[in-house]
Amino acid sequence: MEKSIDSGTLFALKAADTQGIKTVWDRYEAQKPQCGFGETGLCCRNCMQGPCRIDPFGEGPQTGVCGANADVMVARWVARAVAAGTASHGGHAKHLAHTLLKSANGEAPDYPIKDEAKLRAVAARIGVTNVGDVKTLARNVAMKALEEFSEKESPLTWAASTMTKGRVDTFVKLGVVPTGIDSVVAEAMHRTTYGVDADPVNLLLGAIKCALADYAGCHLATDLADILFGTPQPAVTRANLGVLKKNAVNIAVHGHNPLLSDMIAQVADDKGLNDKARAAGASEGINVVGVCCTGNEVMMRHKIPLATSSVSQETAILTGALDAMVVDYQCIMPSLANVAECYHTKLITTMSIAKIPKATHIEFQEANARESAAQIISVAIDAFKKRDPKKVSIPDVSSQAIVGFSTETIIGALAKVNKEDPLKPLIDNIVSGNIYGVCLFAGCNTVKVTQDANYVAMIKELAKNNVLILATGCASGAFARHGFMTPEATNKYAGPGLKAVLTAVGQAAGLGGPLPLVLHMGSCVDNSRAADLAVALANKLGVDLNQLPVVASAPEAVTEKAVAIGTWAVAAGLPTHLGVVPPVLGSKVVTQVLTSTAKDLFGGYFIVEPDPIKASAQLLSAMSERRKGLGLSA
Repeated sequence: MEKSIDSGTLFALKAADTQGIKTVWDRYEAQKPQCGFGETGLCCRNCMQGPCRIDPFGEGPQTGVCGANADVMVARWVARAVAAGTASHGGHAKHLAHTLLKSANGEAPDYPIKDEAKLRAVAARIGVTNVGDVKTLARNVAMKALEEFSEKESPLTWAASTMTKGRVDTFVKLGVVPTGIDSVVAEAMHRTTYGVDADPVNLLLGAIKCALADYAGCHLATDLADILFGTPQPAVTRANLGVLKKNAVNIAVHGHNPLLSDMIAQVADDKGLNDKARAAGASEGINVVGVCCTGNEVMMRHKIPLATSSVSQETAILTGALDAMVVDYQCIMPSLANVAECYHTKLITTMSIAKIPKATHIEFQEANARESAAQIISVAIDAFKKRDPKKVSIPDVSSQAIVGFSTETIIGALAKVNKEDPLKPLIDNIVSGNIYGVCLFAGCNTVKVTQDANYVAMIKELAKNNVLILATGCASGAFARHGFMTPEATNKYAGPGLKAVLTAVGQAAGLGGPLPLVLHMGSCVDNSRAADLAVALANKLGVDLNQLPVVASAPEAVTEKAVAIGTWAVAAGLPTHLGVVPPVLGSKVVTQVLTSTAKDLFGGYFIVEPDPIKASAQLLSAMSERRKGLGLSA
């Protein structure tokens, strides 16, 4: 299997091979063969009587020491994975809520409210009195947001106020309504511990309840980020390792939370710091690039180019041109410290919960964010002075990317076609078949699949069948690096109906040509933007989400966050594709529930298919079924 189809990644990996530096792909090979029990979910370490494992062939043990069978073990894993993902997105959201509160109280002067209109819109949606004083309103929204984390009697506001009535009624009926983000994570951990829940179906319903809290956390994080940093608007930038500059101080921001990276993007324009960089020998001053979801955040708000994605994060250092890798939390490989040791690169951690041995730690605090950003940039400038020119090898590879299609931006573009009824052009084209359906691509890259191969194969297949493509996270990074976020890609790959729609909207919006083939909606937490668009369509049509020809795909999923996102997508009623087989095949019950029974309960279900062409066919079939249900041509 090839490691990647991305020429930038392959270029950097040659340097690793030459210098004997181990990367994620080498470590994966060293793990083979991976544990077959673990791959099917048939192992348990939830107590100290284990680890226990079950023989999938029925010849050895069929229960763990406590008596838990295969169905229980696998269901526990699903629930714990969802809980971990929910905790991650919830922690991100809570961090932003505290920052918004500090901003309102004058304790975070570096974080003024950037989007007052979004603040007022969110306040109205969640039932906060829309007072005239912006700081008071921001304080009340922040307090309402913080209330979402502790258990209360009412459903989570950020879930109940953003879903269709049909979805909410379904969640109530099935007893999966979360009332607190942190409390439902604690409940999931409690019910999966030794001697508690031993009903696999009940465990899975608990996982869905937790996943809906993840949805609320994602939506909350997106809303507050827009309020603090501005709702994204279309921006033109570039992606791939070629965005690094030989004659600049190169700083990569990596992780998920935009609080520090947004400040670095702002401070990097400081004339004094750029003069300092030039005095150190960097004739082009300071060059900030992005990695992973933090990269998506600054890409869509500051036009910061995206260097690479999560699985290939080490390659940015392997160019020999990266002077500092600045990380916050989530999806950050500890191996970065080892790779950085082979170069002059400074690895800088910034969060108290995410430290790495051998890294430089510069603690981030909202009260002095600008000062911290300036300190980090100064460290990068000092590192630049130690750069070894003989080790610098930057691939001449990058692609244009048009990014930043928030829900507001998409509806605004549609309003250029029909001001009075912006959703009507989209609905009309779905009805006519010009747009056959909509697919959200999300998730990661994994060493178990040739990097980007599934994304590229699937988008070509779906686009030629007139499917509108939305993307977030590292999925969007894959499309950006391969040139799919451009009008040229629309002209080359879109089916005639889709091409006509994207061209008409693009020209009406004053772009002089079509919209890009892939609409970039942001980072992983921004999957809620796609949900908002789907909910708006459903409400306009008077139907529920499980009736729309809307699907989701994570062709190269990796993290527990992806499990949480995929689970709430299914609960929302979406057929959801996974291109990597999750560790659930050891349980017939769990496999049946996730891929079949869930359809009867929620309308959504998982499609597990590693082959991208077969997966595309199954997604098209799901859209066809839904179109027939709406009385549309299949």
